[in-house]
Amino acid sequence: MDDRNSSTSGATEATAPSARAHNAGDGGAVAGGSKRFSAKRKLALVQRLLRGESLEAVSREENVPVHRLTEWRDKVLLGAESALKERERDARDDEIARLQAKVGEITMDNELLYAKIDKLEGGRPLARRRSKK
Repeated sequence: MDDRNSSTSGATEATAPSARAHNAGDGGAVAGGSKRFSAKRKLALVQRLLRGESLEAVSREENVPVHRLTEWRDKVLLGAESALKERERDARDDEIARLQAKVGEITMDNELLYAKIDKLEGGRPLARRRSKK
């Protein structure tokens, strides 16, 4: 906050433009609210809420509607919940991956063998055997 005031040399607070007026628009209120925030910025605002800052205070200070902040907070909490549901990898996962790779190799070998058989037969089926009488 001091950086903003120190950058205007000799200007008083009454004559210095405020950051809020710059973002506020003509009427001083957010009419369209079309300002876009990066994911990092949204997360920073939500972290402030989770640390205990007042929803209304963050909304006023950052010029973001309360409903938008609560939307972002709910999304973050849902994401955190799903991240915590994941289980740790163990030896079974490694074995499953190894077996899936083996099944893939066998499937590929079978497909190559069937292609070779078709090529050798020339597209005609195997000759029928005559029964021995």
